[in-house]
Amino acid sequence: MCSREEEALRRLEEVFSATLARINSLVLQPLLETTPEPSDPQVRECLRLVQQLHQSSQRLWEVTEESLHSLRERLGHHDAVGLESLLLLRDADRVLQVHVEYIESYASCVAVQAFQKAAKKRREFWRGQRKALGQLLLGVSSEASVGTTLTQALRQPLAHHVQQYVLLLLSLGDSVTEPHPARELVVHAATLFGNLQSFMRQALDQALATQALWHSLSSRLRVSLGPDAGHDLLVRGRDCRAPVSVVGGLVGAVGRGAVGVKGHSVHTFDLKLVWVDPGQDGCTFHLLTPEDKLSFCSKNAQDLMVWQWKVTQAVCQALRGKKDFPVLGAGLEPSEPPTCRCVAYTFRAEGRLCQATYEGEWCRGRPHGRGTLRWPDGRNHVGSFCQGLEHGFGIRLVPQASEDKFDCYKCHWREGSMCGYGICEYGTDEVYKGYFWAGLRHGFGVLESAPQAPQPCRYTGHWEKGQRSGYGIEEDGDRGERYIGMWQADQRHGLGVMVTQAGVCYQGTFQADKMVGPGILLSEDDSLYEGTFTRDLTLVGKGKVTFPNGFTLEGSFGSGSGKGLHTQGVLDTAAFPPDPSSTRKRQLGVGAFPVESRWQGVYGPFRDFISAGCPGDEQEALLGFHVQNSRELRKSQEYLCCERTQPEACAGRMEDVLDELLLHREPRALRECLEKALSSSRHPLGKLLRTLMLTFQATYAGIGANKHLQMLAQEEVKQHARELWAAYRGLLQVALRRKGQAPEEDEDPEARDLQVHSLVLPLMLPSFYSELFTLYLLLHESEDSLYSQGIANLTFPPCHRLSLVRDKCFLSATECLQKIITTVDPREKLEVLEKTYGEIEATVSRVLGQEHKLPMDDLLPLLIYVVSRARIQHLGAEIHLIRDMMDPIHTGGLYDFLLTALESCYEHIQKEDMRLHRFPGRWDSKELW
Repeated sequence: MCSREEEALRRLEEVFSATLARINSLVLQPLLETTPEPSDPQVRECLRLVQQLHQSSQRLWEVTEESLHSLRERLGHHDAVGLESLLLLRDADRVLQVHVEYIESYASCVAVQAFQKAAKKRREFWRGQRKALGQLLLGVSSEASVGTTLTQALRQPLAHHVQQYVLLLLSLGDSVTEPHPARELVVHAATLFGNLQSFMRQALDQALATQALWHSLSSRLRVSLGPDAGHDLLVRGRDCRAPVSVVGGLVGAVGRGAVGVKGHSVHTFDLKLVWVDPGQDGCTFHLLTPEDKLSFCSKNAQDLMVWQWKVTQAVCQALRGKKDFPVLGAGLEPSEPPTCRCVAYTFRAEGRLCQATYEGEWCRGRPHGRGTLRWPDGRNHVGSFCQGLEHGFGIRLVPQASEDKFDCYKCHWREGSMCGYGICEYGTDEVYKGYFWAGLRHGFGVLESAPQAPQPCRYTGHWEKGQRSGYGIEEDGDRGERYIGMWQADQRHGLGVMVTQAGVCYQGTFQADKMVGPGILLSEDDSLYEGTFTRDLTLVGKGKVTFPNGFTLEGSFGSGSGKGLHTQGVLDTAAFPPDPSSTRKRQLGVGAFPVESRWQGVYGPFRDFISAGCPGDEQEALLGFHVQNSRELRKSQEYLCCERTQPEACAGRMEDVLDELLLHREPRALRECLEKALSSSRHPLGKLLRTLMLTFQATYAGIGANKHLQMLAQEEVKQHARELWAAYRGLLQVALRRKGQAPEEDEDPEARDLQVHSLVLPLMLPSFYSELFTLYLLLHESEDSLYSQGIANLTFPPCHRLSLVRDKCFLSATECLQKIITTVDPREKLEVLEKTYGEIEATVSRVLGQEHKLPMDDLLPLLIYVVSRARIQHLGAEIHLIRDMMDPIHTGGLYDFLLTALESCYEHIQKEDMRLHRFPGRWDSKELW
């Protein structure tokens, strides 16, 4: 069965194998035997294509021999070897691919007239070979040119061979009945080679059309295409009317359509970076490329559809890396190329991307998604892109002109510019951490020089269009100065306070970085100068000095070269020493910088984020990210990375944050929820708190730890608590809206202050306590010194039985009071004081044998005793901090009464001649024992 068709196939393969061998010796080998290295680049390209055809021909001969061997095995052992053993059936796809490769190579040679150009210098040789070539051909005139003869010699045998393949396979399929196991293989092979016939015809038509298109172009444009034009060309030329073809990656025009493109230039594009965009009118479609948009028009809708089909198929084939089926007219729909692709491309057009190479994800002709952009000058950008622009998180390296250093920008980008939070490490070893807008520092940010810099400096504050403007803090480590105040155009300008390491403070108006006009000076010993200064902060002109003992000196001040300060005026020694409380009121900055407006650059981004509905994709731009900070990695690609949560995860986390707020609205649950939020740097409230901590430390730690700034710090902490509560309320309203629930009504000021003092302030105060309490220590240092001396001067009866009993009785109250320094919450400190009072009353009641309520006159001597035994350091600072930071709701209540009693004890102990037995009381102390 089937032996007749199989025998015919064997004869066909034998003839074709011999023909391929003759083609190789008569045509391909002589074509390659030309000048080894021709100077003409077009001739070099033609030789390259011929070489490629020679290799394809060799592979075609090898697979033909392999097929012939399988046929001989089958015919020689008909009973033992099944029909499915034939290579043509069992491996039809591989046989087909080898044929396709030969056809593609042949078509590429035809398109650029490779045979004519390669044989041009051996014209006489080919004329002598005309008779031998004629034996390979049928129907070719003897008068035909050498080029035509060579073209037909390389095509006609293959075309005849494929035609016979199809006929014999169809005949074989008719002879094999349905149950036969090889039936499906035969049908599949017949279908493949039937499509191959159609593909071969189209490939040749396209090659000839492309060849005609080349002739329609000027010689200058043909030369400009270069040797790679046979692989990926999109033609933009003069108004030409030529058939469109898609061959070897060449795209021109098809049918009777026309290309309507302005200009006279020709450009090449990789088909992998071509997107077909159907027009709206049915008579046009567009090709989108990285730098051009080409329009194809036709009055004939059918021609336009064919044209669009061919381009789409060419793109699909380029993406797959091979030409495949279906072919036009096969009745199958072509696969659509993916919209998103990953390809490398170097831009040519003038502009910011000129000569830059982008490697990454694309969409519709534009970088879109993750990618890397490299410029020839060494600039390097890795990150997210949107519609061709840097958008989202990205890292950019910019080489410095001198030395092997880089500026490294790790920022969020919007439409090609830095926008949002970023960290920039400069080649000068400066580091900026803060917000950007339109590529410039804008909003809140910190610029810090390297610690080893000759003049170490740090600025923490507001920026506008790349310059320091608004409220900001600058610390000059070299000069030991800190400036707190207003800036404009990168200079100190407006009201400001200068604090020095020596404890001297200035307050006045600055202009162009210098203090001008009247101002005040406060020294470490509380001397006060009110008057005018020179631009370098030297006393000059009219002024008044108030000394700590109350003396005043009023007159004119000046200084001479090497003569120090000199004055002429009136010294008044009649004044009494000032009250210490009035000295403490000499606070700087209060009223000069309204607390509500100091850190708008910090509050603003969080307010905007909440007003926008807390979009998850903007969360990282607000909250920042964690990045590697090793300068040694700058020279390697490993530096272009950071540990970040992906935007999708950010969006999910924001949903979790809002859901958490809705689930914890009861007082106790709310406190736990806020405590958890404030402790997390990835939570909006936690990030806001950490940024405010940064500003607080920059203002009041180190050089800024000056007692004259205590009031400024105190009101700042309270304002931060109000802002944190407002941020929580804003997040809660967003959460309610997302769930479709009605938002809560606005709070009245009284209800808001209650929540701020009872809920938020105790949770956030530990973050500021160290710097804040230090200021209280400095401000009340002299009082606490007197208090410590008073405790040392207090005398008690010598140690005897009565003293031991008394000490033991009040030991619990003493130990309880000592716990006041173990907490930072003013309410908890007041609770400690209340428990101490309870312990004292319990001791008295136990001694008297009955419950006894102590009036103020009786409580004070015992409380003084307990306070003196507790020996709490810096008690004055503790008392004043409690008084300033406690909830106003306790004013006039029990806590207020107990704090007043503690203040009275503190004041009494400061008097050196105070003795415990001198305090008046309703009962004698001996009665207690």
